[in-house]
Amino acid sequence: MADQTKSEPVSSIRNLGEASNASFARAGIHSAEQLRELGPDEAYRMLIKSGTRPHFIGYYALVMGLMGRTWNDCKGKEKDDLRKRFDKIKAETAPAPLAGIEKILNEIGVRAPD
Repeated sequence: MADQTKSEPVSSIRNLGEASNASFARAGIHSAEQLRELGPDEAYRMLIKSGTRPHFIGYYALVMGLMGRTWNDCKGKEKDDLRKRFDKIKAETAPAPLAGIEKILNEIGVRAPD
């Protein structure tokens, strides 16, 4: 892995802001270099597993950014294809349905602190 003392932050990638640094860090991704090595699909899986709520625009903004393109450059068939990839990633990383006391606590709005 790249030397993190000389690495660029995740937010140095086009379309990713300062808040991205913390989100990706929670997922174990601490540099732009590491994010590039993982690629958008694996990085997005890691984000979801770390608690980030899946959002299609966030996903394709990441894909476009890693290509050096603006987020709104994604259109037509390319966007449709990315939607299929996103849906697959989301389905693969969906948490197991809650059961028992966890389900009841979730229904009444009680959750563990962040």
